[in-house]
Amino acid sequence: MSQDTNRATPCINVCMIDPRTDLCFGCGRTLSEIARWGTMAADERNALIAELPVRMREAGLPSMRPHSLS
Repeated sequence: MSQDTNRATPCINVCMIDPRTDLCFGCGRTLSEIARWGTMAADERNALIAELPVRMREAGLPSMRPHSLS
């Protein structure tokens, strides 16, 4: 199943900004990126989605995943 990144968002509803890195603890985006998400072109979103795991790792932020309900 492919993810439609035109509508997809990396948001996992953990919306808190790390004061040290200025990145969201949940998704790794900056406030500016979060604010612009709805107006970003699909290729810009795709590039950002691909970058987020590396960004989080390099910032020393834990990867937070939504909890499953199983």
